[in-house]
Amino acid sequence: MKITEALLAEHVVFHNLFDHVERTAPKLKTGAEVKALAGLVESLLHAHSDVEEELLIEPLDHCLEQLGHREAFHQEHGEIAANLKKAQTARNLKQARACLLAAMASSREHFDKEERIVFPLAEKLLNSRTQADLWNTWKEQRNRAMR
Repeated sequence: MKITEALLAEHVVFHNLFDHVERTAPKLKTGAEVKALAGLVESLLHAHSDVEEELLIEPLDHCLEQLGHREAFHQEHGEIAANLKKAQTARNLKQARACLLAAMASSREHFDKEERIVFPLAEKLLNSRTQADLWNTWKEQRNRAMR
């Protein structure tokens, strides 16, 4: 297996999570419910983005810089995290919900960009052995996290 396949599989799970959040958020009755959901999403995205950053973005950083996307990718991670934090610290339900849904929209756009730019770039520039090695590193990190 390759790192791009593993991360793309995680993206599929996240797209389903984003669908659920977007369907559920408008029905939530309290700020506490929105904050709990935002905390869950934040925790999952943080783990994913840390691994993705270390194993895929960093090795391709120089290429993303040349394409003019490096700063945007880093900024987008920050924007998503900031909206999820705001959702958890919001003073009212309407504000918390708006921040959570903004984070979902930003996440979808960011994932789409990764799937259109970063993953194909990795497929083109990283040989099969390197991708397999990165997948093994990903697998080891996931196994450690589960213990």
